[in-house]
Amino acid sequence: MTKIAPWEPPLASSELDHLVGALDRLRTTFRWKADGLDSAGLDQHIGDSALTLGGLLKHLAAVEDTTFRWKLAGQHPGEGIWQPETWGENDQELLSAVHDTPEQLYAAWDGAVSRSRDRLEAALAAGGLDGQVHDGDGAGNHANLRRLLFDLVEEYGRHTGHADLLREVVDGRVGEDPPLDWRPQSGSPLSWIRDWPE
Repeated sequence: MTKIAPWEPPLASSELDHLVGALDRLRTTFRWKADGLDSAGLDQHIGDSALTLGGLLKHLAAVEDTTFRWKLAGQHPGEGIWQPETWGENDQELLSAVHDTPEQLYAAWDGAVSRSRDRLEAALAAGGLDGQVHDGDGAGNHANLRRLLFDLVEEYGRHTGHADLLREVVDGRVGEDPPLDWRPQSGSPLSWIRDWPE
């Protein structure tokens, strides 16, 4: 019998299970690509690009909190953690993680994903995928929770591809999925994946 990775989406299930499963698989693949690095590894970039794995950890942590606080409920994404009122068009503040330690960067991402999972669970209980969220077009039309999840899948898809390239430059790590026995070496192991066997 083939062993199925705990982050793998179901083969056949509901729209919700597939959507959340796809998001969790992308989160896991991204985290594997960024895992176990020191400051030099997290600060590595390619050519003239300022993009780094450390910057992606910080950026995606902010995206998680922004999605499931600001866009979902119209609440500040995290006093003391994020200051979105200072964010520019190109997210330079988020992509500059050079002053953060690896421990801070892993903790930011791990914590944000864990909070997102709790907030998503509560939002699904309150209204399901069709539930209206705070985010809208400014003309009184609001998105639903389904749209937020699809947007987050798109964001992770883009940045997991960036992480593929960056990690290969750091130490040659390549591959589409983590090995079945992979467990995070850094940060808060398993806090962001539920039902992952020890």
